[in-house]
Amino acid sequence: MTRTLFSTLLTIGALLVASPGALLAAEQQSALAKPNIVFILADDLGLDGVGCYGSDKYKTQTPNIDALAKTGVRFEACYAAPLCGPSRCMLLTGRYAFRTGGLTNQSWRQGGPGAKSKDEYPIARLLKENGYATCQTGKWRQVGETPKDWGFDEYCTDGTASGWYWQKNYFQNGQTVKTDKEVYCPDIVHDFAIDFINRNKDKPFFVYYATHLVHLPMERTPDSKPGTTEERALYADNLAYMDKQVGLVIKELDRLKLREKTLIVFSGDNGTAAKFPTSVGGRPISGHKGQMLEGGSRVPLIANWKGVTPEGKVLKDLIDFSDMYATFAEVAGAKVPKDMTFDGQSYAPQLRGQPGKPREWIYVQLGNKWYVRSKDWKLTQSGELFDMKDAPFVEKPFAADSKDGAARAGREKLQKVLDTLRPAAGKAERR
Repeated sequence: MTRTLFSTLLTIGALLVASPGALLAAEQQSALAKPNIVFILADDLGLDGVGCYGSDKYKTQTPNIDALAKTGVRFEACYAAPLCGPSRCMLLTGRYAFRTGGLTNQSWRQGGPGAKSKDEYPIARLLKENGYATCQTGKWRQVGETPKDWGFDEYCTDGTASGWYWQKNYFQNGQTVKTDKEVYCPDIVHDFAIDFINRNKDKPFFVYYATHLVHLPMERTPDSKPGTTEERALYADNLAYMDKQVGLVIKELDRLKLREKTLIVFSGDNGTAAKFPTSVGGRPISGHKGQMLEGGSRVPLIANWKGVTPEGKVLKDLIDFSDMYATFAEVAGAKVPKDMTFDGQSYAPQLRGQPGKPREWIYVQLGNKWYVRSKDWKLTQSGELFDMKDAPFVEKPFAADSKDGAARAGREKLQKVLDTLRPAAGKAERR
C-alpha cells in the first residue's frame, strides 16, 4: 500500500468517526459545484401568459410555474429575440445574431447565413466536455442540423417549426418513430426527458426541454373538455397543460431526491402570438411576437435551485438570452473558450443571493433590425430613441434633436454600445 493511499484511507476513516455527516456535506458541496441543469423553454409565451407576472386572463393557468417563482428567483426584465429561431440560436451559442448568422427563423436553411455548429462552441458541447450527460427534447428545427451536431447525446424532436401535437411520427436519436395511431407529442417529449433524467440520475445532466406549447395551431390537449373548439379556450388549455408538465418534472426531481442538486430554469422563446395577448395589471403590453417592441422579446425567466436560490426574490436586473450560456457554464464550473467572442453575462451570482454585476444594457436583433436597451432608454439601428420608463406598456419616442438632457445622455451612451458591437459588419467578419 502506498503512503498516499494509506493517508487517504486514514483521512476518510477519521471523517467518519469524528463527523458522520462529513460525507453528506461533501456530497452536497459536490452537487453545488456541478449541479444538474434543466432548462424548460416555452414557445410563444410572453409575460401576459403567466400568473406570477400579473396576467389578468390567465392568472390561474400556471400554478406550478408560479410556485417555482415563489420558491426561487423571478426576473422581470429578460429579453429573447422576437422570433424563436434567433432566440434558440442565441441561448445555445451565447453570441448575438450578427456574429452567428442566426438572424431570423429561416436563417438555418441550406445556403442561408444561419449558425453552423462547426463555427460555434455550443453550450451542450461545453457541458458534455465537462462531464455532463446532455439531452434535447421538443422543438428544434429552427436551429438547423440535428441536436447531436450541437452537442446533445440524446434527443427527441420533429420536423416542424410550429406546434407538433397529435401526430403519428417524431424523431428520436436520428431515427423516425412511427405510430399506428395519433399520439400527443408533448407527452412523448416529456416522457423522453423523464426517462433521460432517470437513466442519468447518478451523474450531472443537462436537459434542454423545448416544449411546443403554446405555439399555434391551437389544438386540444389530453385534458381538454370534449368538444372544445374555441381558440382562446384551447389556448388556456394549452397553457394549463404546459404548466402541468412543468409540475411533473419538478415532482420527478423531488421523487429522485435531486432538487437540491438541480438548477431549474423556465423561460419563453419570444413574446405572445398576436392572436392571444392579454393585459398585465389591467394594461396591454406594447407589441407581440415578431415585433421589435417589448411584447416581442420580453419574456418570463424563473430560476429555482432548492437550498441555493433565495425564495420569492424578484429582480429587475436586465438579462438577455446570450446570458443563459454564461450562467450554465459558470454553475457547471466550465471554462468558456477564450478564442471567440461571447456576449453573455452570467447571472449565477444572483441565483446564490448575491448582487452580481447586472448588465447595463441588453441587445435584441431580428434580421436587419436591432436595438440596444438600458433600464430607461432604447436606441434602434435607425437612430430612434425611446423612453422606456413605463415599459413594457409604453415606449415613448424622443426626437433626434431633443434638448432633453437625460434623453441626450441616454442616446450617447447607447450609441457607444452599438458602435462597439458593430452589428452591420455581420458574420463575415468573425469576432
